[in-house]
Amino acid sequence: MDRSTLQKRGILLVLLISSPWLLCQAWIAVGAPNEAFTAMPSCPDTSSNCAHLGGGDTYRMDGEYTLTLNATVEQVWSQVEQYIDDSGSEVLVDDTMDSGERYVHFVERTTFWRFPDDISISVKPLADGSSSQLEMHSQSRLGQSDLGVNPNRIDSIYQKIVNGL
Repeated sequence: MDRSTLQKRGILLVLLISSPWLLCQAWIAVGAPNEAFTAMPSCPDTSSNCAHLGGGDTYRMDGEYTLTLNATVEQVWSQVEQYIDDSGSEVLVDDTMDSGERYVHFVERTTFWRFPDDISISVKPLADGSSSQLEMHSQSRLGQSDLGVNPNRIDSIYQKIVNGL
C-alpha cells in the first residue's frame, strides 16, 4: 500500500472514531444555543438539573452557607471575576445596577462533551456599604439530571469567593 492510501485510511479512521463526539457537538449547538439571562432565574420545583443559593429560593444546596458577607460588593466581585477568568467561562451578561448591585450570567462547559451550563451570580450592597448579599444559580441546559454537578459547582464557587476575601 502506498503512503497516500495509508493517510486516507488514517483520516477516515479518525473521523469514524470521532463522529459520535462531532454529532453530539452539532446537537448541542442546535439544541442549546446561548440565551442571556438578564435577571436571576429560579429552579422549577421538581428540577434535577438546577441548583440555587440565596434570595429566599435555595434549592438542592445542603451545606451551611452565610450569604451576608462582611465584604464590599467590589471585594466580592473581584473574587467572582477571578473565578470566571480561572474557569475560562464565556460571559453573556455583566451588569452594574444604579443600586450598586452587580450581576453576571456566564456559561461553563463540561470537559469532554462540552455540555453548556448557565451560572448567574448577584452581589447586592447592604445599607452599611461594608457588607453584601450573595445569590447564585447554576443549571444545565440539556438533560433531566445534572448528576450533582450544579450543587457542587455552586459550592465550589462559594468556597472560592469566601476563601478569597
